[in-house]
Amino acid sequence: MANSPDTRLVALSAWLHRDLKLDVETIRPASSDASFRRYFRTKIGEDSFIVMDAPPLHEDVRPFIKVSQLLRTAGVQAPKIHAHNIDDGFLLLCDFGNLPYLDSLNGENADQLYGDAMDSLIRMKRGVDVMTCELPPYDATRLRAEVDLFGKWFLERLLGREPTSNEQSILDKTWRLLIESALEQPTVCVHRDYHSRNLMITASDNPGVLDFQDAVIGPITYDLVSLLRDCYITWPEERVENWVRQYHQRLLDEGLVNETNVERFLHWFDMMGLQRHVKVLGVFSRLNLRDGKAGYLRDIPRTLNYMVRVCEKHPEIADFSAFLQDGVIQQTYSLLGQPS
Repeated sequence: MANSPDTRLVALSAWLHRDLKLDVETIRPASSDASFRRYFRTKIGEDSFIVMDAPPLHEDVRPFIKVSQLLRTAGVQAPKIHAHNIDDGFLLLCDFGNLPYLDSLNGENADQLYGDAMDSLIRMKRGVDVMTCELPPYDATRLRAEVDLFGKWFLERLLGREPTSNEQSILDKTWRLLIESALEQPTVCVHRDYHSRNLMITASDNPGVLDFQDAVIGPITYDLVSLLRDCYITWPEERVENWVRQYHQRLLDEGLVNETNVERFLHWFDMMGLQRHVKVLGVFSRLNLRDGKAGYLRDIPRTLNYMVRVCEKHPEIADFSAFLQDGVIQQTYSLLGQPS
């Protein structure tokens, strides 16, 4: 039986040829992500472009368009949108190439590449006005919904482990601490997925920044955690702390924080990281179980290890640490076929 035609790709090609009157030489897959979006690289004359395919039943390209403009106005290198078809979910974008941070980072170039990434973050925090940008708030409701993914998808669905009433009390207490820490931080524009797979190495104005359509107004440490405690690459903790301290000083110099106590900022960073990684365990589990994307399971051990290390540093979450140590870690590694 012949393969069914890719109707979305047929419609996308028709938009480029018929509606935009472009002489497209080639169109081939560039990448996909954890959503329903797909990306294609197309050659038009001597130039290369990226075409986004975002099925309207599942995705809305309008937030992407809006946030792209906000970031570009702030001096962040988000992709320029050359043309769009909002009804059908197609965007024609500039091409940042095919060299993500993840494929190039090493011990020798990390200071330079992360320095560029933190410079870009500073421009984002300084250049997007939280009072006028009309981005949604990263509020307690949203934060709680994210950590609840841990219980539903990671514990219950992936591990088959339903928390006891006492364990649920421990989880609820931990979530409250994490949310309180997040909400006491200064608020800025938050990319929400600022990590090595979404940062592209570019010849000028490095990096090219992708996957920003879910931006919100929220805690000032969130994007820094995404960058430096990346679920896809790990660095020695001493080096991470040095980068955090450098970034904190930059925020002070820019007047973006008034908190001169760097130890408090580091505490915010740790708690924000734990909130993010709790969420990510739920997201990776859901991508595997619901969406058939099993590749994300390989990143669970690194994410869980971040959580364990943070728990060891902070006595106020000792109960949560004990919960993880009481079979959760061992069960996870056993399920993934890895030694604990």
